[in-house]
Amino acid sequence: MNEKIIYLDNAASAPIRQEAIDSLISVLENCYGNPSGAHKMARKARRLIDDARDVLSFGLGCDPKEIIFTGGGTEADNLAIFGVHGTRGGTIIASATEHHAVLEPVQSLGGKLIRVSEDGSLDLGHLSSLMDEDVRLVSVGLVNGETGVIQDLEKIAEIIKSQAPEALLHTDAVQAFPWLDVASSAKCADLISIAGHKFGAPKGVGALVVREGIEISPMQLGGGQELGIRSGTQNTAAIVAMAAAASVTVAEREKTVERVAKLRDTLADKLQEIPHSYETGVELENGKVDRSNKIVGSCHFCFAGIESEALLFMLEQENILASAASSCSSGAQDPSHVLAAMGYSRDLAGGSLRLSLGHATTREEINIAMEAVPKFIEDLRKTGS
Repeated sequence: MNEKIIYLDNAASAPIRQEAIDSLISVLENCYGNPSGAHKMARKARRLIDDARDVLSFGLGCDPKEIIFTGGGTEADNLAIFGVHGTRGGTIIASATEHHAVLEPVQSLGGKLIRVSEDGSLDLGHLSSLMDEDVRLVSVGLVNGETGVIQDLEKIAEIIKSQAPEALLHTDAVQAFPWLDVASSAKCADLISIAGHKFGAPKGVGALVVREGIEISPMQLGGGQELGIRSGTQNTAAIVAMAAAASVTVAEREKTVERVAKLRDTLADKLQEIPHSYETGVELENGKVDRSNKIVGSCHFCFAGIESEALLFMLEQENILASAASSCSSGAQDPSHVLAAMGYSRDLAGGSLRLSLGHATTREEINIAMEAVPKFIEDLRKTGS
């Protein structure tokens, strides 16, 4: 058995960066005052939070005062949807392939879902047909957490503004920040959600960008922190650590993307050779696979004739950690609503595999995965598992 952990589940949570660890420990040890207080340690904590806002604003393309710190991506998504509905009412619509942190709030408010094409891109015609004067918010993720498909927010924003000028655009950029220049890719969005643990910060901290002039209702009331939009004592250490992780992510992103793209393509090309394998979110261009519509960290396939759980079990026995779909609270592998929306049959979707690379992924790890996955799929097909 391979002794080293081969971690290919970065879309679920990335390894924490050393810069984030150092920042976290420094604040925990040296600045434990409440940032809402008046004494000098409290004022220092408040300055650290303000500095973190400045750092994050650069990577998000917003003004520092437009950043609302949250307890993670789920809270940021919920705050965007319930917050807009609380002040504006009306209809909220979202892509059918959104994370459950978007889908469930939208559905609980009686919202509507936008279809997607076979390649996972938003059906712009269907979006247009859903737009009317009652629509107040459209939520479309910049990058899908399961397939890695990138949405063209500019085109989506054009449709929204032309048909429902009063409607806002929210994007869940949780999966995008490690790989895309969110400041540019999401500049047309009115609200942007991120989660620190996707790019090397601790779990339990995130942010929502709320553009200046947009009013949203708070989900929790209390001390009036975060401009009264998100009351509760801020987690200074985690916020500072998230800013540290964001800073190094932005600084190294171009080199990381270039390096990881080669690893992902090598891995995906190998898996393409497996009979009855289907790579999601790609197109064929002159007989060659075009993956330009996916983030480079995403390698997602469906394999006919196998069950995901059996494959994941075999991979784990070799210390290769992966997943089949987006992680859920129970850790179970539920049927994929994303693949269903893209037109995949339940049986084929039941053989999905998500190998998500990250900034720390190495060539050695990819080589081990390239050897193991085809072998295990062949074994499973022989045994009918």
